[in-house]
Amino acid sequence: MVFIKTITIQGFKSYRDQTSIEPFSPRHNVVLGRNGSGKSNFFAAIRFVLSDAYTSMAREERASLLHEGVSTAQTLSAFVEIVFDNGDGRFPTGRDELVLRRTIGLKKDEYSLDRKSYSRADVMNMLESAGFSRSNPYYIVPQGRITALTNAKDAERLALLKEVAGTKVYEQKRTESLKIMEETNAKRTKINELLTYIEERLTDLEEEKKELADFQNADKERRCLEYALYQRELQDVTEALDEVEEERRTDVDSANKRRRLFTERESAIASLESSLSSLKQERTVLSLTRTGLKAEMDELVRARTELRCIVEDLEKASENSNEKRSDLESELSSLTKRITSVERELSTLETRFTSARDKESTERRALDSAQTQLEVLGAKRGRASQFRTKSERDAYLKAEIQSIEAFVGSQEGHGQELERLVREEGERAGREERREEEVRRAMEERSGKVREMQERAGGVREKVAELVEERKELWREETRLEQNVTHAQNELRSAERSLASMMDKDTGSGLQAVERIKNRLKGEMDGVYGPLYKLFEIPDRKYSVAVELTAGNSLFHVVVDNDTTAQRVLDVMLKEKTGRVTFMPLNRLKPKPQTFPPGGDAVPLIDKLTYDDAYGKAMQQVFGRTAVCRDLNVAAAYVRSHGLNTITLDGDKVDRKGALTGGFHDVRRSRIDAVRSVRNWLEKYTAENERLSEVRERATKLDAEITKLNGETAVLQQQISKLLNGAEGLRMDAARARGEVEKAREKVRRAEADKGEVEAEVTAMRAKVEAYRKEMASPMERALSREEEAALARLGKEVEERKVKLAALRKERSEAGGKRELLEIELNESLRRRRDELKAKMDAIAADSGTSADAASAGADLESRRRELKTLVASIEEMQKKLRDTEASLESLTTEVQSKTAELEEAQARQGEDSRGMAKQQKHAERYLAKRAMLIGRRDEVNRSIRDLGVLPEEAFEKYTSAKMDNLVKKLHAVNEKLKEFAHVNKKAFEQYGSFTKQRDSLLERRKDLDSSAASIEELIDILDQRKDEAIDRTFKQVAKNFEEVFEQLVPAGRGRLIIQRKVDNDPEQDDEEEDTQQSAVDNYTGVSIKVSFNSKVDEGLRIQQLSGGQKSLVALATVFAIQKCDPAPFYLFDEIDANLDAQYRTAVAQMIKKLAGTAQFIATTFRPEMLETADKFYGVMFDNQKVSSIRTITREDAREFVEQEAMAQ
Repeated sequence: MVFIKTITIQGFKSYRDQTSIEPFSPRHNVVLGRNGSGKSNFFAAIRFVLSDAYTSMAREERASLLHEGVSTAQTLSAFVEIVFDNGDGRFPTGRDELVLRRTIGLKKDEYSLDRKSYSRADVMNMLESAGFSRSNPYYIVPQGRITALTNAKDAERLALLKEVAGTKVYEQKRTESLKIMEETNAKRTKINELLTYIEERLTDLEEEKKELADFQNADKERRCLEYALYQRELQDVTEALDEVEEERRTDVDSANKRRRLFTERESAIASLESSLSSLKQERTVLSLTRTGLKAEMDELVRARTELRCIVEDLEKASENSNEKRSDLESELSSLTKRITSVERELSTLETRFTSARDKESTERRALDSAQTQLEVLGAKRGRASQFRTKSERDAYLKAEIQSIEAFVGSQEGHGQELERLVREEGERAGREERREEEVRRAMEERSGKVREMQERAGGVREKVAELVEERKELWREETRLEQNVTHAQNELRSAERSLASMMDKDTGSGLQAVERIKNRLKGEMDGVYGPLYKLFEIPDRKYSVAVELTAGNSLFHVVVDNDTTAQRVLDVMLKEKTGRVTFMPLNRLKPKPQTFPPGGDAVPLIDKLTYDDAYGKAMQQVFGRTAVCRDLNVAAAYVRSHGLNTITLDGDKVDRKGALTGGFHDVRRSRIDAVRSVRNWLEKYTAENERLSEVRERATKLDAEITKLNGETAVLQQQISKLLNGAEGLRMDAARARGEVEKAREKVRRAEADKGEVEAEVTAMRAKVEAYRKEMASPMERALSREEEAALARLGKEVEERKVKLAALRKERSEAGGKRELLEIELNESLRRRRDELKAKMDAIAADSGTSADAASAGADLESRRRELKTLVASIEEMQKKLRDTEASLESLTTEVQSKTAELEEAQARQGEDSRGMAKQQKHAERYLAKRAMLIGRRDEVNRSIRDLGVLPEEAFEKYTSAKMDNLVKKLHAVNEKLKEFAHVNKKAFEQYGSFTKQRDSLLERRKDLDSSAASIEELIDILDQRKDEAIDRTFKQVAKNFEEVFEQLVPAGRGRLIIQRKVDNDPEQDDEEEDTQQSAVDNYTGVSIKVSFNSKVDEGLRIQQLSGGQKSLVALATVFAIQKCDPAPFYLFDEIDANLDAQYRTAVAQMIKKLAGTAQFIATTFRPEMLETADKFYGVMFDNQKVSSIRTITREDAREFVEQEAMAQ
């Protein structure tokens, strides 16, 4: 049976969070909860889905169903989902479960079945098919319905009985039948009106037919004349078309010839371009070689020059050492005198600069003092108008004094800091001077001890020179190979791009993916042989076009050993989502053998290919059924005789199924040529790259050996330089010490100048404070005194004079400072540095000529240098020979490139001419086509005009065959004039007469059908009325019988009856068991009354109005159970149906539900303990402080405890 398994609620009324209720028992389930906890909302959620309520809701009504809690978050949608057990298949879904969900929002109301959207009507029909009757509302009994039934009147109970009997369906069908009846009567009236009109119109058309016959005779003559004229014009157009077609055929033959020449020249141009590219590449390599040789030559010449200078220096070293020492001593003496002179002059300038600076400082102080007094007086005069009272002025002056004193305090601190800096930097200058003296004494004391190791270093240098020459040769070879590899790589990429442009993007990506997967899974993908175009070659290139057009896109199909390999590659491609390819598994290919005709007219295309026998099936599959023929006629003949696919060398194909394909084939877009180009450049690239790797490996080994020897040389040089670097380090220390002395002195000068300015500013500020204080001690006056005015004028003049004087002093100080700086720069940066250099050179000369061992080693170094020079001279001669040979080859290659370029330009010029010629021919062809189209259009127009003449009489085809055009035109004119007399004639009289006759017959037939339909509808209405009465009568009897049985089970000592009330009954208590056979008996029913007895089976009993409240509820429940037994539902929902029952009756009701639960599911709420004893499963509804409900399973003991607590609370 169908029953509810689980319910899920979210966002509906008090159920904010998603609440999934544990599976219900298929028998009796009890839901408990306090008032307001959400029990009724739980039942409302079920009714919401099953739609016995909540239908056709407005926006406000939908909003009222959404959860509204204490939180600020608004619930925008809600859903209730019920999962039904469909084990018996009552829902026609073919599944064991049915998931029904209703989702509601502010703007939506949707249903879904098994997660698929359905309309409300579909859902209701599905529920009705499973036993949820629309006419029986009592499978869901909410609170209040029992009370309503208890208080119902007899007429209301009769209406309920009719609803259970399904009279709504009968009433609906009867209303629909009456509506159809009305429409049928309206149609019958309309048809009668139309028939009257048609009869009148047919009478009029009988008279118009006679006049129409005369008109038709004249019109037949007109059509004969027009046909003769159109036929003449058609002959003229056909002849013109034949002439145009002949001209076009001639031009097409000429164009085909020119196109063949164009194609051949295009191949020649491609060959020239390839050859020219190779020559240019070779020329580029030679040019780079020449550049490298020139650079090496320049380097060798430079090395030779340097080495000659070194040899000459070494030869003259011993002779010139004394002379050099004398010159250096003389220059050093002169330099020392100049240093002394500059130091003396610098001392004088320092004294002059200090004096000028002091004067400038004194004058600046005086100027600042005067300016301060001037500002004070000016401010005082301004304050006379600024302040109204002395207290306001004094407050302002007091604030100014405080500000100035704070500033003076900060400046005094700054002055102290400057004084400290002068002292510290002076001390640092003294320390650095002492350190300079110490370093210079160390330099004088230090003598170089240089150990000659040049013999060994010279041998190492010679070995390095030999290896360097060999490495240079390898570098030249590497440069040439790199150019060749780059050129081959670029050409390979260009060829690959060209090939890729001839296939769709997905195929290109797919082929790249296959290659990538094969390389990545080496050893696992040996069965991937590659695309078809890589697996064969065409020895004779004249068959290239035929091969390409025969294979088509099959060229890019990937050949594999079996379908398992193909599937593995496909799996990887699907995972990576890269491209699409078609595989050819060899184990799946079964090409049929083809018999070819003997002779040379049809050659098997596959015989013109070379390939590995392992790929034979793939080749047979693509090329095995195609033969190459010399022309289309032969090709077509072999197709008919042998069922072959044939193709010509130009690419024109004849398929064995009848298709003929051909036309222009652009050789520049040849896939086979692109494949051949990729293969050739790949071979060149691979070979050149391997050779480049070998050269680089040898160069790397030489680099290591040269590095090792250079390391030995470096060690020797390091041992030599270590002895000389000490003196250089001491000289640098002395220079650094001197630099630090100058920096310290410069800081002292700047600090002293800043200190003077700070002191002057402090003095001025103090004077201003003193003036302010005096002003505060004086009374408030509106103007300056005469003395103050005089002082103001005097100070203004004094300030101007002192500014002029200060500018002159500043200029004097600046001139002295500039000269001092120039002398200091000359002394430190030039004279003293040059003195140190001279001393270093003298030390070096002394070190070089120190001992006899040193002299011997110098001689050995000289001999080594002479050998190096001789080797360099020989290398230069050899390099000059290579350079001459390279330039000669380059000149020859340049001449060949120019020749090829001229040849290519000439061929391209011819191609351009032919291209323009073909364009002109194309335009001619377009003109022919336009003219042909115009003639065809005229021909079609004439034929259309002939067709428009309609069916012609037999005489029209021969009557005017030999007549002249002029006579035909005159006769046509005369006939048209005669036809004008019939302008008023109804030319469609015959047609209209026949049309109206057909309409009359059709309307008569239709009226007959409508009469028949009306009779059928009246019969249907009678049947519906009869069935409705029978259904009501039958339902009453069944419900009455069920009521007696149910009441007896609930009240074993009593008796209950349902009594039908009629209009014609004199006795209102007439027993309903009497049968009324009259057709109108049901219309006489006025109500259903109830009589029950609770303690006797023979008493007449009491009417329901005479019962107590508990007894009325029991009777109402018995009525509900009786109706449910009459029209059983899969499950029942009861909301507190035992609330008003007495204790003994609650037990009886619980027992009855237990009995009925064997065939149907019950879900009920209660506050009474009797139903708990018969229930199978219990659920508790909880409610938190945020007004959110939830449901969980509880035990029978928990349920009993809850009921007891509620009873005690009440």
